[in-house]
Amino acid sequence: MDILLKYLSVFAVGGLLCMIAQILLDKTKLTSARILVLYVVSGVLLTAAGVYEYVVKIGHFGATIPLTGFGYSLCKGVFKAVDMYGFRGIFTGGLADVAAGIITAVFLALAAALFSRPKSKKI
Repeated sequence: MDILLKYLSVFAVGGLLCMIAQILLDKTKLTSARILVLYVVSGVLLTAAGVYEYVVKIGHFGATIPLTGFGYSLCKGVFKAVDMYGFRGIFTGGLADVAAGIITAVFLALAAALFSRPKSKKI
């Protein structure tokens, strides 16, 4: 029963984040790129304020996989690096913690570009 509640909380938190993004797309003039940036920045700000840690405890992967989770990972990496290296950690910590995800995204984008055929859009 405990695992079922964990799955439900992951689904609820992840679904809520996606629902908010969809509402922003439908009801405002914000572009999808601006909403993506808004989500990453809000993840950083909520983590810095100490709020997003509670969301992660409730939502687990439903909170860490969306773009707010990317901001969360950046901010946590900076905190960890500042503890280890001092001021220099501000510049290195965020990217060090998310490097594996960035490399995976670049590799998969390269693979998709190599194995797909570009098509021109017909307007």
